[in-house]
Amino acid sequence: MSSPRFRPLLQSGAVAPKGAYRLCGGPLWFDRGVLHQADQTPEICSASDLPDLNLERLVAPRPPICGLEWSRPRLMGILNVTPDSFSDGGQHFSHENALKEARRMAAAGADMIDFGGESTRPGAETVPADEEARRVVPVITALKKVGVHQPISVDTRKAAVAAAAIEAGADLLNDVSAFGYDQHMADLARDTNVPLCLMHAQGEPGTMQDAPQYEDVVLEIYEWFEALLARCEARGIPRTRILVDPGIGFGKTLAHNLALLRNLSIFHGLGAPLLVGVSRKRFIGAIGNEPDASARAPGSIAVALEALRQGVQMIRIHDVKETRQAVSLWEALNGFD
Repeated sequence: MSSPRFRPLLQSGAVAPKGAYRLCGGPLWFDRGVLHQADQTPEICSASDLPDLNLERLVAPRPPICGLEWSRPRLMGILNVTPDSFSDGGQHFSHENALKEARRMAAAGADMIDFGGESTRPGAETVPADEEARRVVPVITALKKVGVHQPISVDTRKAAVAAAAIEAGADLLNDVSAFGYDQHMADLARDTNVPLCLMHAQGEPGTMQDAPQYEDVVLEIYEWFEALLARCEARGIPRTRILVDPGIGFGKTLAHNLALLRNLSIFHGLGAPLLVGVSRKRFIGAIGNEPDASARAPGSIAVALEALRQGVQMIRIHDVKETRQAVSLWEALNGFD
């Protein structure tokens, strides 16, 4: 039986009760939480009653990644250089359009820009590595030349693409397979010292939505990350260089997605910054009655703000300008400098 996992019930405000803990040293705090354990009903408990749990992982400030420190939430702008992504496929397929959009995102307040040359939407087919690199590498090269200073992430499962992107100037590897597709990705991450984001997904993009199943989606994904991070550390990749992403919509039903989103703060116990990507996804359309993915900004922002309430450090988004405005208001209301 796995150990109980503690989900902090986070609050904001300048006044916190005596003995409260600050999440990652920031403005959000907690003095109680919920204990989750397999086959047991979750129970509320005081944080001070948890001497055997690793509270240090919850309170320790997260080291910067790609020069970004975590005293405030960060936004990762999505830029798909693909013809078939679920929301913006084809819009930025030409290098000229991709470069123009990247500069617009940077001006609108993106803290990082994430380039992808292969769609990972449900049902998507695999793109050959040379074609994927041909889509993303010239844009990364051009963006570095025009002086955009935001870090660049490359969204790829393939080590060959990642290596070419790093050579062109990419600052972070975003592997939605978490080394499950190409085992050479782990060696590349270790040898280059490039930070990375590792995401949970059940199955391949082509089949991942074919009846995904979990006994307890929250605890199973937590334990999966705990084992993954331990393997990374054993291979010389410290968790201080890793963002973790629970993979909303990747091998999850609507019920699974909602369970994860309601319990996001449990993943702070992993001791790594959290990234969440919900932008324009199908479950937002299902709940919000919006079949057009490009019209789902309001629902996407609503879920993003809930993620921030639970202390998530980075949100991956399409609608940078609109989300930046919402986050600025959220920060002002919740005591962020």
